[in-house]
Amino acid sequence: MLLHRTTFTGPVRRLAAVVSAAALGIGLLAGCGSDSSDQPSDDSPAAAKGAFPTSVEHAFGTTKVEKAPRRVVTVGYTDDQAVLALGTKPVGMTDQYPNPQGKSPDINTQWPWVKDKWGDSKPEVIMKNGDSGPNYEKIASLRPDLIIAVYSEIDQAAYDKLSKIAPTVGRTKAEKEPFSAPWQDNARHIAKALGQEKKGDKLVQGIEDKMTEARKKHPDFKNQTAVALSWYKNSVAPFTTKDVRGQLLSGIGFKGEKKIDKIAGDKFSVELSPERVDLVDVDRIFVINDKADQKALKKFKLFANLDAVKKDKVSYLLDSEGPAAGAAMSQATLLSLPYAIDELVKSAG
Repeated sequence: MLLHRTTFTGPVRRLAAVVSAAALGIGLLAGCGSDSSDQPSDDSPAAAKGAFPTSVEHAFGTTKVEKAPRRVVTVGYTDDQAVLALGTKPVGMTDQYPNPQGKSPDINTQWPWVKDKWGDSKPEVIMKNGDSGPNYEKIASLRPDLIIAVYSEIDQAAYDKLSKIAPTVGRTKAEKEPFSAPWQDNARHIAKALGQEKKGDKLVQGIEDKMTEARKKHPDFKNQTAVALSWYKNSVAPFTTKDVRGQLLSGIGFKGEKKIDKIAGDKFSVELSPERVDLVDVDRIFVINDKADQKALKKFKLFANLDAVKKDKVSYLLDSEGPAAGAAMSQATLLSLPYAIDELVKSAG
């Protein structure tokens, strides 16, 4: 795994073709499950307390949430974790990491930093990483009263379709490219949608304090340039300083490699040609891959010959296997970041 997110390469599924009210036997307009006269079913999760009504400005307009939502569906790849941290269990979520065939419960509910929050709950999967778009029919069948699509690349057309199912909050208004917003902005954005602004601020501050503590304990980090990368399609693929992985490294004190940003342009990662592998020959390298890809990377001579590798300045972080520190970095959520910070500092200290 490298990207843990997908870009829509094909047309988004047509809502009208799959979610007619007659076929599903449920209301699909913005009142689906959210009308004040509707009573949630006995299997509806408890609504987290919050300040309502609340209005959230986002990339596609303004969404008003009248009351505490009981049935939340998260379309963004990591939105489920922010919602969990704020006290609500989504009834539907996106699989950022492929769940092994036949494996139950879903691996995305079993990370060390989310397992206790999910408990015995088993949310429905409404999209998998690599799908051309969310499964609108599945989302509608879950009767959501709020849809969160923040850490997501949905476009206006997809947003319009989701909004016909339930009030939908898209990515932050200031975000020019999908996945480019600081993790703090995403967290506070979702917190506002859930009427939990104060709690969101508190959780963000706690993580920032943890990063500050890491910088204080390791002042040597500020003098080192660090890059996070993966072995992807037989290429060394570093992440930019604007990517969540790059943001985390700078958060604990490291300097980023701006030359990679320049080559990547508006992308969050770039596959380097063999002659440009020197760009990752920095003071400290963090490799995010599972065992098989780590083994393949170590056999890549151009990587093995880098000074940083020869000086043993490489931290190999398992992605979805074992402690999954790589996944914690890649997700960069209110729940995963404290875990990721601890694992990063331990590997680099």
